[in-house]
Amino acid sequence: MIPAGGDLRAVKDYSPPPSSTGIWVVLASITMSFAALTSALIVRQGSSFDWRHLDLPRILYLNTLVLLASSITLEVARGQVSAFMGGLSHVVASPARWLYVTLFLGLLFVAGQYVAWLQLRSQGLFLATNPSSSFFYVLTAMHALHVLGGLGGLVRVIHRFNRSILRKSTLDATSRYWHFMDVLWVYLLLLLWMKL
Repeated sequence: MIPAGGDLRAVKDYSPPPSSTGIWVVLASITMSFAALTSALIVRQGSSFDWRHLDLPRILYLNTLVLLASSITLEVARGQVSAFMGGLSHVVASPARWLYVTLFLGLLFVAGQYVAWLQLRSQGLFLATNPSSSFFYVLTAMHALHVLGGLGGLVRVIHRFNRSILRKSTLDATSRYWHFMDVLWVYLLLLLWMKL
């Protein structure tokens, strides 16, 4: 459509940054993967005579708090990085500090997942012990792998920020992914608590 004055420069089509579009595609595919696994769990449990309920390791609840805290620290980091990038560097002392805290909490979460697997192993529950333990290992391992992907994204954000080449869209995409991992974990914990 040509504007009334005939000035084509006045016509600006908005297109979101590639990182924004890409992250939504990634989140949709992750959602579909976990939806398929949820469906498989429900069907397998309903048609199984060998389903054995298990007590979830208590560390999973602490892990949940750690992951939720990491979302809070990431939001603090986003605010400080935005202020820093907006020319308020004299107000914000060390905006990268909160990114490092988020990174540490993410690593702590993954370590906590490993401890949960060790606790199950000490009870004699392995990947192939029974269907419920299989689903526990598969769901938590897949989530942990996705969290590791988010940690890679955080490392990239920190690296780009330290080199003063960070774009807001990159930070926003990484934040969306990270918060999605939190929501997905809360969903998985509830699913495991109800079904296993």
